[in-house]
Amino acid sequence: SFLFRLFPLREHGMNWRAKPLTCQEIQAFRKSKEVMDRFLRAYKLMLGFYGINLVNKETGELERAENWRERFENLNRFSHNNLRITRILKCLGEMGYEDYQVHLVKFFLTETLVKETLPNVKRSALDYFLFTVRSKEKRRELIHYAWQHFKPQSSFVWGPRDKLQKYR
Repeated sequence: SFLFRLFPLREHGMNWRAKPLTCQEIQAFRKSKEVMDRFLRAYKLMLGFYGINLVNKETGELERAENWRERFENLNRFSHNNLRITRILKCLGEMGYEDYQVHLVKFFLTETLVKETLPNVKRSALDYFLFTVRSKEKRRELIHYAWQHFKPQSSFVWGPRDKLQKYR
């Protein structure tokens, strides 16, 4: 499908006919300025569809787009978007945009746990989005951030409570 071509992975997705990427293909993609520019354009396009703007191409920093209310309504209504976001997050990691992963996951954690605008995305953000982040250290920071904002904190199951309490 459309998303497979824009955000290819090294694993099988929902389309059984689509071949997973090889490590050699990923390396070739990452070396091609044209492919990487196209990848970033696709990422910005999908962000726009979800009501999100890429504020800084260097860091991957994000913010709500002007049309965020109507786009978030769509995100809340149709859970298939969560699978697509997971795919995009995994692909960001494959393509070397690990900082972008962190910003996108934190964006969804903030919107679901802090601002509570995306209640139907919360489970996916915690169960899937968080665990696409390749950097163990950044993933720990995000889990701690999620724990700090999760209500009730005693029901948080995405990390050991003793370690979360001691985390610095």
